[in-house]
Amino acid sequence: MDSKEIQSALNLAKDLAKNAGLTLLEADLDLRKHHFEPENIKEVKSLADEVLDQTIIMGLKPTKIPILTEESGLILNQSDTDLLWIVDPLDGTFNFIKGLGSCAISIALWEKDQPVFGVIYDIQGKSIYWGGDKIGAFSGDKRIRVSNTYKKHEASICTGFPARMEMDSDTAILDYWKQIKTFSKIRMFGSAAISLVNVAKGSADVYMEKNIMIWDVAAGLAIVEGAGGSCVYKKGTIPYSLDVRAANNDSILNL
Repeated sequence: MDSKEIQSALNLAKDLAKNAGLTLLEADLDLRKHHFEPENIKEVKSLADEVLDQTIIMGLKPTKIPILTEESGLILNQSDTDLLWIVDPLDGTFNFIKGLGSCAISIALWEKDQPVFGVIYDIQGKSIYWGGDKIGAFSGDKRIRVSNTYKKHEASICTGFPARMEMDSDTAILDYWKQIKTFSKIRMFGSAAISLVNVAKGSADVYMEKNIMIWDVAAGLAIVEGAGGSCVYKKGTIPYSLDVRAANNDSILNL
């Protein structure tokens, strides 16, 4: 994509994310109707997930770029491209249902295995964040940057327990604890997108999660890179999952 095409796609994603956010903020209680998935009782789905998913898909389809969403899976088209939209219509569904805390709309454009840009609408804060490695990172029109913390014992880490994490595995839990215990503060927001936004704007220093689904982090990783941060990610053990580390700088990235 040339710069003009990227800007056009970015503008579209920002408009869709804002409109989806307004839909939630103005929603009646029906959108909070939900159920827990029978295959994984820790996975909750709401009517809001379904409504926003279809709204965003309809908005992205005219681009003729394939779309991957949490709710609908991979939607292909006849276009021969390495580009892919990656969408989480509502990250932090449980928080939204219960009025518990952070939740967000996340739209990203990736090329092969690399993010081009990401857009996140913070529903609780009524704010939009966007950015990418080649375009910088912004809160609205204001430039944001990662923090300048270099010592782990002074740094904060955002993390969480993905719904598919092996909670019965003592080895997995011990490994997880070893990686996070050296940090000064540990925070869990219930939204990977918002966790990454906090790293991008310098409120937190590191984000780490294993087997987190790609749609949860696709936009946030792009924004962290745009804000001057460093990201390392590889395929997890679950389809469409990643093991992710994102930080304000390379030295603190090595957990």
